[in-house]
Amino acid sequence: MNKAEVKLSNRDYLAESKMRKHFAVVDEPLTVGGDDNAPTPVEYLLTALGSCVAITLRMYSQRKGWELGEISVNITQKSVQTENGVSQVFVEDISFEKEPTEEQKNRLKEIAGKCPVARIIKGENLIESNII
Repeated sequence: MNKAEVKLSNRDYLAESKMRKHFAVVDEPLTVGGDDNAPTPVEYLLTALGSCVAITLRMYSQRKGWELGEISVNITQKSVQTENGVSQVFVEDISFEKEPTEEQKNRLKEIAGKCPVARIIKGENLIESNII
């Protein structure tokens, strides 16, 4: 089970997070009342997705014996209007230091969508909130 502990300080939107033995700080930009001391929660989500995609592609390519070199994933998030309201679109631009074949590219694109964070984002998930 994955776990994170988050504490919001008395400084408006500045939060401190602890994950296992690691720490991260979260804040909001000045434009929305934060102090811009750290990435926003959405920026961390994009980072989680991009790093998960890159790690998944590295693991897969290593199992296949494909030497791709450095893997870069640039992710943007945008809102689009749909017939059901507003939806979020995550655009992943993935590049490799060593050019894969067309067949490899097609397979890598398919594998990118199977990383655990992508599956969490795309899936039907429940959030159970408890006030304790």
